[in-house]
Amino acid sequence: MRRGFKAEAERLGEQVRDELGLGKTDALPLDRLAAERGAELRSAGDLIDVARLAEIDRLQPGAFSACTFEIGDRKVIVWNPLASPGRRTSDIAHELSHVLLKHAVKEVHTIGELTFFGCDPDEEQEANWLAGCLLLPRKLLVATLRAGATAADIAERYEVSLQMANYRISATGVMRQVARR
Repeated sequence: MRRGFKAEAERLGEQVRDELGLGKTDALPLDRLAAERGAELRSAGDLIDVARLAEIDRLQPGAFSACTFEIGDRKVIVWNPLASPGRRTSDIAHELSHVLLKHAVKEVHTIGELTFFGCDPDEEQEANWLAGCLLLPRKLLVATLRAGATAADIAERYEVSLQMANYRISATGVMRQVARR
């Protein structure tokens, strides 16, 4: 990840939330953010039989989470309906982060007759970090932790995984800030 990106992402996350008129403890409405950025959210179950997704997941758990297709000037974010709600939230936020950061497909992989497109690894890390900033920004974490919430409470309220809640609490260092008060 490039130098200074984490601070830049925290600011971008706040800016996006401000543009949507969100309070510091409001959940991020992914559908609204997608619409604001010209992206459409679609379940992969709308596009192919869910049994095929289940077979892919049986063969390689977690192989498909979400992806973004660009069709002309249209962006379509396709997510896996088999994922848990917390995982799905993170996956969609990750894809929206690629859109916000204007990441472009840079890699093409072919396996057998299938072709896959992807961003470079640094851009994947950037999208991961920004997704966390969008879903659980520092101000939200501080306010909810000061109000007595636990990581499990945060995960449930904001429809993220417990892993995501714990990671953001740890990575942002907000517990030190909360403890000082």
